[in-house]
Amino acid sequence: MFCYNCGCHLSEHDFCTSCGADVSLYKKIMCMSNRFYNDGLEKAGVRDLTGAINSLRQSLKFNKNNIEARNLLGLVYFETGEVVAALSEWVISKNMRPEKNIADDYINMLQSNATRLDAINQTIKKYNQALVYCNQDSKDLAIIQLKKVLSLNPKFIRAHQLLALLYMDSEQWDRAERELHKCMDIDRNNTLTLRYLKEVETQLTPDENSKQTGRRKKDDAVRYQSDNEIIIQPLNVKEQKSAGISSLINIAIGLVIGLAVMYFLVVPAAVSNANNEAQKTITDIGNQLDTKTSRIQELETQMEALQTENDTLNQELQGYVGADGTLQTIDSLLAAATTYLETQDITQTAANLETISASVNVDDTSEAFQKLYKTLLGLIGPQLSAQYYETGYNAYRSEDYATAIENLSKAVIYDETNKDAWLSLGNSYRKSDDAQNAITTYDKIIELFPETETARSAQRYRSQLAENTAQ
Repeated sequence: MFCYNCGCHLSEHDFCTSCGADVSLYKKIMCMSNRFYNDGLEKAGVRDLTGAINSLRQSLKFNKNNIEARNLLGLVYFETGEVVAALSEWVISKNMRPEKNIADDYINMLQSNATRLDAINQTIKKYNQALVYCNQDSKDLAIIQLKKVLSLNPKFIRAHQLLALLYMDSEQWDRAERELHKCMDIDRNNTLTLRYLKEVETQLTPDENSKQTGRRKKDDAVRYQSDNEIIIQPLNVKEQKSAGISSLINIAIGLVIGLAVMYFLVVPAAVSNANNEAQKTITDIGNQLDTKTSRIQELETQMEALQTENDTLNQELQGYVGADGTLQTIDSLLAAATTYLETQDITQTAANLETISASVNVDDTSEAFQKLYKTLLGLIGPQLSAQYYETGYNAYRSEDYATAIENLSKAVIYDETNKDAWLSLGNSYRKSDDAQNAITTYDKIIELFPETETARSAQRYRSQLAENTAQ
């Protein structure tokens, strides 16, 4: 551990033996950062990725320069499918330690493989499209999109969770359980996954009270008592009767009665049953035709929807791979970061950032993109603002107010706290007879730097302009 004041190696004492600075609190902060880093490392080793992310974030809160914690956080993000967040952490790590940093290998791994980079962008786009389908209650299309996402990035936990939720909504509990178990294989302690899994297991638990009752065996004989004897007569055994004329007569009478019953009862019933069967067949055929017609219409509607989706995706693909597409914008930002890291050329880096801001609205980009953009802007802003101020102030003194306004405007854009640049910009507007912009600039100075000499000067100039305008 090294002293924050002089950089000397610290001993076991609570003060620096080189410069005498009190380092007791500094040591505690560094130890807490390392403790959270070790905790995150242990949790990542047992695939408790959610816990690892929380611990590593705490580590970076105590020490933002903990390069090992930041690189490990990027790896954990990458393992959960959050590639953009991982890339952001590695770029910041590279900024902090340009030399001998393993983050170089991680960044090169992504940049050198154009196919993987394209798959990452497709994953993000398709996941966002699935969310749109969910909001539009098009759950089948959302499921299709999520399956495409998982085919490109099988470790994307949020996609697995959303797919499981859609399966739960359609009561496909087995499929939901499979998706949640895939999440558990990636991250064993994700709170949202555990909550969904508990609900699925509740639905899949069988009813323990439903039991089949045994069947009672049937007696295979009839028992009855005659006087003092018990007689057992087997079932399905008929006693033989003696043959005779009476039997023939009974048979003849039975035939006559049977024919009569058949004629008056059986035949009409058979005809009625045949008619009913025919009618039922006709009804079934009609229902089948209606079902097939409905299915054809449904398929035609689905085909139109898929065609519309295909056209939309083709347009979106052009937005990604075109000259002003998302991929080109990300490449431009990464190129600007690489240029700054390699050459420290703030002028070229500023030109690259201005090109990016001119081609895309930074506020509409992803959080990681904005974070990297603002980090680069913060690194070059003060120096670039000083350069633009010097050029603009020289032009102001030479009464070249157009050049002064152009350079001073850039100076306050890159460093909003540059009081001298603000005041010189307002004076340039005033000298060039642009009273409206001059008053606006003076008002901005009064708002940003109250109770300062610069604000009092701005108030004095503003009052003079207001009086001249009123006259």
